[in-house]
Amino acid sequence: MSALDDLAFFQTLARAGSLTTTARELGLSLSAVSKRLKQLEARLGVELAARTTRRLTLTAEGERYLSRGALILDELGELENSLTDTHRQGLSGRLRVNATFGFGRRHIAPLLSKFCEAHAEVEGWLELTNFPMNLSDHGFDVGIRIGEPPDSRLIAKPILPNRRVLCAAPAYIAQMPALTTPAELSRQTCLLIRENDTDFPLWRFERCDDPEHVQSVKVSGRLASNDGEVITRMALDGHGVMLRSWWDVNEHLASGALQPLLTQWQGVRADFYAVFEQRRHVPARLRAFIDYVQREITGRVPPLPAVQRLR
Repeated sequence: MSALDDLAFFQTLARAGSLTTTARELGLSLSAVSKRLKQLEARLGVELAARTTRRLTLTAEGERYLSRGALILDELGELENSLTDTHRQGLSGRLRVNATFGFGRRHIAPLLSKFCEAHAEVEGWLELTNFPMNLSDHGFDVGIRIGEPPDSRLIAKPILPNRRVLCAAPAYIAQMPALTTPAELSRQTCLLIRENDTDFPLWRFERCDDPEHVQSVKVSGRLASNDGEVITRMALDGHGVMLRSWWDVNEHLASGALQPLLTQWQGVRADFYAVFEQRRHVPARLRAFIDYVQREITGRVPPLPAVQRLR
């Protein structure tokens, strides 16, 4: 068996999740599958999986072999496809996407659904996480995340211009003193998203007429959550001031359920990018999906208002 055959075998094994299911899928005996895995591990000199007949758990080495192997097989498939008449060939293969919970649920999930509906041979997989995942370590083709990645080995395509918006419900605004500077937020009841163990979340703002003028303020409040949708619900219920992304609150602002505050200042940029690894042959399905998201997202999120337009 060649190294590429071993890669394909291990992909099937990991996807199946057990020796028994793999044997059924490959039309082999259970002992033959177990023997082949042992031979592969012996050749590599590492244990790839802890297994029973019912369950298979990948080791750290197995996870790496799986994720990097998937990229190698994808590049091989893309190379072979490029040698044929690609205009007559539809998109196919697995498309693995990582996105944050809120934006992923609201926008990436329906877009991936429609994309896979239009391309029946594409197998879509969307994994939502609180924080961006390492693409290569976890076998993702693309990550939808805020901000350009610091890793120069990754390519970032802009998806959506976005900023944080300071806002609250009209009932709460009616009983609070008017805000003139971000520093005054330290005396307000703020609704907090806690994603780590810091004592005080830090909110950052730019003056609308001077984006180089940045102020940061430590805020506090008695209500907090690790989920943005929960914080938005609390703001709608009049519990305090929140700083949330434009994509998340634009409908509430348009309806008047929330109102912007401190409009002479604006939250810092929080643009979305599609991030993927540099490779010699980028799969056609990946290029097509990113193009599709770039094109369709503009119909799902309205442009930033003039006061918060990117400068």
